[in-house]
Amino acid sequence: MGENGGMLALVRLRRGVVGESRRVCHLIPVPGGPAPEHLTALCGESIFPGEAEVLDGLRGMPCHACLMESAPSGRGFLATAG
Repeated sequence: MGENGGMLALVRLRRGVVGESRRVCHLIPVPGGPAPEHLTALCGESIFPGEAEVLDGLRGMPCHACLMESAPSGRGFLATAG
Protein backbone atom coordinates (compact mmCIF):
# COMPACT_ATOMS: atom_id res chain seq x y z
CA MET A 1 0.00 0.00 0.00
CA GLY A 2 1.18 3.46 -0.81
CA GLU A 3 0.70 6.80 0.84
CA ASN A 4 -2.79 7.21 2.33
CA GLY A 5 -3.51 3.51 1.74
CA GLY A 6 -3.37 3.78 -2.07
CA MET A 7 -2.24 0.93 -4.27
CA LEU A 8 1.31 0.58 -5.56
CA ALA A 9 2.33 -0.87 -8.92
CA LEU A 10 5.64 -2.66 -9.47
CA VAL A 11 7.20 -1.52 -12.75
CA ARG A 12 10.52 -1.97 -14.53
CA LEU A 13 11.93 0.08 -17.38
CA ARG A 14 11.90 -1.81 -20.68
CA ARG A 15 14.99 -3.19 -22.37
CA GLY A 16 16.54 -0.55 -24.59
CA VAL A 17 15.18 2.38 -22.56
CA VAL A 18 18.07 2.10 -20.09
CA GLY A 19 21.04 -0.22 -19.65
CA GLU A 20 20.53 -3.54 -17.87
CA SER A 21 22.04 -2.28 -14.60
CA ARG A 22 19.31 0.39 -14.39
CA ARG A 23 16.40 -1.99 -15.07
CA VAL A 24 15.35 -2.12 -11.45
CA CYS A 25 11.82 -2.63 -10.15
CA HIS A 26 10.25 0.64 -9.01
CA LEU A 27 7.23 1.16 -6.77
CA ILE A 28 4.75 3.61 -8.26
CA PRO A 29 1.58 4.93 -6.59
CA VAL A 30 -1.39 4.11 -8.83
CA PRO A 31 -3.17 7.38 -9.69
CA GLY A 32 -6.85 7.58 -8.81
CA GLY A 33 -7.93 10.11 -11.41
CA PRO A 34 -7.21 10.62 -15.09
CA ALA A 35 -3.95 9.22 -16.47
CA PRO A 36 -1.12 11.70 -15.83
CA GLU A 37 1.54 12.69 -18.39
CA HIS A 38 4.03 10.53 -16.49
CA LEU A 39 4.18 8.44 -13.34
CA THR A 40 6.58 9.13 -10.50
CA ALA A 41 8.20 6.29 -8.58
CA LEU A 42 8.63 6.56 -4.81
CA CYS A 43 12.32 7.28 -5.44
CA GLY A 44 11.42 10.28 -7.61
CA GLU A 45 12.18 8.75 -11.03
CA SER A 46 9.73 9.83 -13.75
CA ILE A 47 8.35 7.03 -15.92
CA PHE A 48 6.77 8.00 -19.23
CA PRO A 49 4.24 6.00 -21.31
CA GLY A 50 5.83 3.12 -23.21
CA GLU A 51 9.04 3.16 -21.16
CA ALA A 52 8.12 0.54 -18.57
CA GLU A 53 6.43 -2.79 -18.07
CA VAL A 54 4.07 -3.51 -15.20
CA LEU A 55 5.16 -6.64 -13.37
CA ASP A 56 2.64 -9.19 -12.11
CA GLY A 57 4.79 -10.23 -9.17
CA LEU A 58 8.07 -9.78 -7.40
CA ARG A 59 11.02 -10.36 -9.68
CA GLY A 60 14.27 -8.69 -10.63
CA MET A 61 16.40 -6.28 -8.66
CA PRO A 62 14.41 -3.79 -6.55
CA CYS A 63 15.09 -0.07 -6.55
CA HIS A 64 16.66 0.45 -3.14
CA ALA A 65 15.46 4.05 -2.92
CA CYS A 66 11.85 2.96 -3.58
CA LEU A 67 12.15 0.30 -0.88
CA MET A 68 13.50 2.81 1.62
CA GLU A 69 10.65 5.22 0.86
CA SER A 70 8.06 2.46 1.29
CA ALA A 71 9.43 1.15 4.61
CA PRO A 72 7.37 1.95 7.69
CA SER A 73 8.84 4.72 9.76
CA GLY A 74 9.31 4.51 13.45
CA ARG A 75 12.10 4.46 15.93
CA GLY A 76 13.75 1.09 16.27
CA PHE A 77 11.71 -0.59 13.50
CA LEU A 78 14.70 -2.29 11.89
CA ALA A 79 16.28 -3.09 15.25
CA THR A 80 13.24 -5.19 16.20
CA ALA A 81 12.64 -6.79 12.80
CA GLY A 82 13.03 -10.50 12.35
